[in-house]
Amino acid sequence: MSESTVLVLGSDPPPKLDRLTGRTRVIYTDEASLSGLLPSADVLLAWDFTSDAIRRAWPEKGPKPGWVHTASAGVDRLLCPALIADDTLVTNARGVFEQPIAEYVAGLVIAMAKDFYGSWELQRQRRWQHRETIRVAGTRAVVVGSGPIGRAIGSTLMALGVKVDLVGRRARPDDPEFGLVHPGEALNGLLPHADWVVCAAPLTESSRGMFGKEAFSLMPPRARFINIGRGPLVVEDDLVAALRGWRIAAAALDVFEQEPLTTDSPLWDVPHLIVSPHMSGDTLGWRDALAEQFQDNFDLWSAGRPLSNVVDKRLGYVPVH
Repeated sequence: MSESTVLVLGSDPPPKLDRLTGRTRVIYTDEASLSGLLPSADVLLAWDFTSDAIRRAWPEKGPKPGWVHTASAGVDRLLCPALIADDTLVTNARGVFEQPIAEYVAGLVIAMAKDFYGSWELQRQRRWQHRETIRVAGTRAVVVGSGPIGRAIGSTLMALGVKVDLVGRRARPDDPEFGLVHPGEALNGLLPHADWVVCAAPLTESSRGMFGKEAFSLMPPRARFINIGRGPLVVEDDLVAALRGWRIAAAALDVFEQEPLTTDSPLWDVPHLIVSPHMSGDTLGWRDALAEQFQDNFDLWSAGRPLSNVVDKRLGYVPVH
């Protein structure tokens, strides 16, 4: 493996790959040059995980990398029919973002329940207005997505006394932590009883737009919706209509159909909607953790050993066994 080539898409800022020095050739590329360099690469690191360039540039025939790693939990931006069909391994950043995202969701739940936004606004207006808030313990959350991120969210909410219904692709009746993982088809029956609905599902063709008019109409008026999965999981116009019509109480979006949001996006001004710029998993040192994870996997690759976090490309995520 001493003559191997690691191709890195994106370098702003560049990953710290000191452990690869002298072991492999590292080449940085931008989107424009990617297609010309792919045939000569053994490994591709999608450091810029917001780019769709891999999906567009992946060769259907000829030489190509044997392993692609993305510095994100989701792989929807790089999977394409040619990549799914060939024998290239795909790995993701599972293990880096779970707990930070869970903490972020817990923070949103507490902030919404205790009306922190209202307190900040009233302080700005110098108004003393006493209110009553929601007790978090004893409320019920439906967490959609039973992968590591969804499980971390569920565990963190349970520590706050929240009753959690975890929804996955298929039922698991003897889950050691949650007791029962509900199958996807049970979601509509759970939504009417939810105080909190958290979307942490992977983006696949079957999950795209799963939270639209029907889903929001099934939630009770007290429900608060949070999406930290992928933007296209939500029909944004339907969410806006639900909020403006007071069909649900509030929402928070950390991911969007198009990122970044333009300054004229109507989402900035929707009542009772918290907007954050895809930052729920990004804590201090997160880039270094991503670089270390890739280099750990490169050690396995160099030794001819099985890689960690191998994605089932047809499912679009790392299966939970």
